[in-house]
Amino acid sequence: MNLWDTLAQADGVSRAVTLLLLSMSVASWFIILYKSRLLHLAVRQLAICKALFWQAPDWTQARAHWQAADPQAMFTALLDAATATTHQGLAANANKEDQLTRRLREALQTVRARLQWGQDLLATIGATAPFVGLLGTVWGIFHALTNLAVAGQYTLDKVAQPVGESLVMTAAGLAVAIPAVMAYNLMGRRLARLDAELEGLAFDLRALATADSKLTH
Repeated sequence: MNLWDTLAQADGVSRAVTLLLLSMSVASWFIILYKSRLLHLAVRQLAICKALFWQAPDWTQARAHWQAADPQAMFTALLDAATATTHQGLAANANKEDQLTRRLREALQTVRARLQWGQDLLATIGATAPFVGLLGTVWGIFHALTNLAVAGQYTLDKVAQPVGESLVMTAAGLAVAIPAVMAYNLMGRRLARLDAELEGLAFDLRALATADSKLTH
């Protein structure tokens, strides 16, 4: 009996569990593939942006080089924060160094949010998929045994097949969870390294912008 035959004979709960696991698997692999490419580009482009920035003779050239090396504008918010000027609202009452710190902190949070997108969903899928599969197994066994008891065919050979088919749900749950957990851990380490580099870059931008501000006054 193939999967389609099994689903055709399954009840609503079993079908719902199967569709849920399928949806979780599709979402998980979409995030894995998307974020693998995103983090690969982020690591490479951040290194290039930093190298070109420190080689530039002034802020204008630095921005031009930065934008050329960062076409997805993943890190442009940091450069904008370092060169922007606040003139409106209560923020204008703070001294320029405090304004700069606030802008860089907000920019850093923006960059982090973009890079960390999907991590929460991967963690959720990795944690819940085995239990969803187990639910499908328990329900499938209960449903199969109930039907066999009603039909009066409560023998070992009749029980083995539906129980074996129900156990596939547990395997499916693990098959969905394991890639999600592995990807979450691997990407988490890459994000931690990127985060450390971004914090260092934000600190350097603040120091440079503060020094330039003092030189112009």
